[in-house]
Amino acid sequence: MNKFANHKGYSRMFKEDHLTLGLFFPLEAYSGSIPEMDIEKQVKLAKRAEELNFAALFVRDVPLHDPNFGDVGQIYDPWAYLGYIAAHTKNIALGTASIILTLRHPLHIAKAAASIDHLSSERLVLGVATGDRPIEFPAFSVDFENRPLLFQEAVSVMKKVWSESFSTIRSQRIDLLHGGDLLPKPRLGDIPMLVTGHSSQSVEWIAQNSDGWLYYPRNVKFQAELIKNWRSLTDEFKPFSQSLYIDLTEDPNHPPIPIHLGFRIGRNPLIEFIHFLKNVGVNHVIINLKYGHRPAEEVIEELGEEVLPHFPALTPEPQENA
Repeated sequence: MNKFANHKGYSRMFKEDHLTLGLFFPLEAYSGSIPEMDIEKQVKLAKRAEELNFAALFVRDVPLHDPNFGDVGQIYDPWAYLGYIAAHTKNIALGTASIILTLRHPLHIAKAAASIDHLSSERLVLGVATGDRPIEFPAFSVDFENRPLLFQEAVSVMKKVWSESFSTIRSQRIDLLHGGDLLPKPRLGDIPMLVTGHSSQSVEWIAQNSDGWLYYPRNVKFQAELIKNWRSLTDEFKPFSQSLYIDLTEDPNHPPIPIHLGFRIGRNPLIEFIHFLKNVGVNHVIINLKYGHRPAEEVIEELGEEVLPHFPALTPEPQENA
């Protein structure tokens, strides 16, 4: 049995040969870098997404506003925002895409993630990354060239302190040799962790050290080869996820027109395209509504009523000792 079969978030999102759909916050279309982020609207749409049977809601980790980069995500700190959304939802998985491991202390990330997982009844799926915005590294006094090792350190440390009591760790940022334990512990002794992109690592390292891979939109042929190689490196099922920007048109048959990391597209070609992704092995698609021309509530409703029935969220197995 998969070690996360009884993890509420993971088991709602992932199953071999199955594809589910999630949404990125902010749940709105916007121009420029900064969304409106009306909290009342965001919570209302998050609850509606759960009712419609989306599998997950994802937040991003953008520590600083870089005007040259073009997008600050949901504005709020990801941990604070996830806690708020967890309190207003019950079943939908809560994901990060992705926490920047190089700019945060591993013990702080481990505690925040374990806290959210507990407070949400084990709904956290933790996407992690090295970060790529050049202004952030000098701001946090982090050597940009040291990202690969800092990332590996953080993954190793988090997995260790989640699974062990009073771990002994000596690494680049940690000298945990004199007692002290991280609480709370995840109920399963672990939290599903997805590596984003390559995060300055080899695919072999990602396959060995992660619980899944979170990638970017690519053409189906490229994605098929990528997933084929990924599957060859894993002895057990480890899910493959990707993001996708969509501008859903009112015309349900509008042919796909490329936009940044996605398509302006009608729902019927979108269903066909997502079926292609499922057939090549994609297990979850996170939809971003930033570049849409229609109100987000209309798009979420149409996706929920017309597209989601083809790619339903999974029903988690009963949790042991719940």
